[in-house]
Amino acid sequence: MTDQPTRMRGDLGLLSIVLFGLAYMAPAVVTSTFGVIAATSKGAAPTAYVVATGAMLLTGLSYAKMARLVPSSGSVYTYARRMLDSRFGFLAGWAMLLDYLFLPMVAFLVQSIYLHAQYPSVPQWLWLVINIVLATAVNVIGLTVADKVNKTLLIAVTGCLLVLLVLCVHYGLGHGGAASAGHAVWNSTTSISAVTAAAAIAAYAFLGFDAVSTLSEEAQDPQRTIPRGIVLTVLAGGVIFVALSFVMQWAHPGGAFADESSAGYAVSALVGGQDFADVANIITMLGGFASCVAIQASTSRLMFVMGRDNVLPRPVFGRLHSKLLTPVPNVLIVAAVALLATNLTLADATSFINFGAFLGFTLVNVCVIAHAVRQRRSGGRPPLFGFVLLPLAGAAVDVYLITQLGATATRLGLGWIAIGIVYLAVITKGFRRPTPELRLDDKESTGTAR
Repeated sequence: MTDQPTRMRGDLGLLSIVLFGLAYMAPAVVTSTFGVIAATSKGAAPTAYVVATGAMLLTGLSYAKMARLVPSSGSVYTYARRMLDSRFGFLAGWAMLLDYLFLPMVAFLVQSIYLHAQYPSVPQWLWLVINIVLATAVNVIGLTVADKVNKTLLIAVTGCLLVLLVLCVHYGLGHGGAASAGHAVWNSTTSISAVTAAAAIAAYAFLGFDAVSTLSEEAQDPQRTIPRGIVLTVLAGGVIFVALSFVMQWAHPGGAFADESSAGYAVSALVGGQDFADVANIITMLGGFASCVAIQASTSRLMFVMGRDNVLPRPVFGRLHSKLLTPVPNVLIVAAVALLATNLTLADATSFINFGAFLGFTLVNVCVIAHAVRQRRSGGRPPLFGFVLLPLAGAAVDVYLITQLGATATRLGLGWIAIGIVYLAVITKGFRRPTPELRLDDKESTGTAR
């Protein structure tokens, strides 16, 4: 028998888990998306973020329930295996791979685009390679190092965002006063349809809170830490998004901008001057690097769990480094996929992501309902509100978000699912067999990863 480790090390506390989730979400994204949200909502960006926070919290509560019931890495892949069927589990994991595998590509691509814009003498492709190499090195060494990197960079980004908040409040008080603040929440041009449309876009900023569930085997007391971490990540992200979008909308009323995509930079220059805007952009890029590290880490761990279960080739995907105890092959695979961004535009890269994310969110809510049905059949009585009505509402919201995606994203998503169904048919001999699974208990924990 081999001593190949099959478990990852549980070193991370609640604070580290929440900071990991926030780093994945990249709170500074609110500044880069502010223009689009404000324009779509007709000048009520914070209201759109309030609606989006409520919508994502519904799914976050379902993730928290499942993380408590199934304290294992793998996220929706593992939940669907246990609550629905191993074949549904595979398709859930396959759908989330569409999100997880290409999110690192987008994160690295955004970094390279903005760094090249500020330092045009360095080619964009070189910025891309530099970011990928540095993030890969951190993730190969392990999450203990990644945790320290995330905390350091998040402190810098948080400080920058707090300065921006103060500057916006100061500017708002001097140009319209406190009375004008209410127009940032609702004004004569705002409508319910505009706010909900903007909320559907704003919900994209929350993509990544679910990544916390992939750290179950690396968390201290995961049945308590992971559920709390998921909910706190959504709430903390929501507070940041609402607060910043409010003061930015106060400083710049309405939804008309010279360029929606760079409106956040323009607001920073408006309230703090050009030098502040330039410094803030650099710090935001550092926070973006923390997001790159977190995204690559969670993707490699989902692939590890699927490889450990042998639904992806285990010799490649299901291995941990014997000394570092990290899924090194998967980290390198994610880096290799991210390098494909050298030949893609940002629009092309992002079109792969959202379909898989919202489909996975829908399935997590379905898993909670399936658990409730099982409990009732065996004589249990789980709360109807928490285990049926709330996840049903969460699933409805997620399906609505899928309908808001463009035709290209939908076609790509359906194509990816079709490929997954064909592969599933092969490994299950025409769907006649369940997919393979490595069942673990405490006695089998011959090694751990960090």
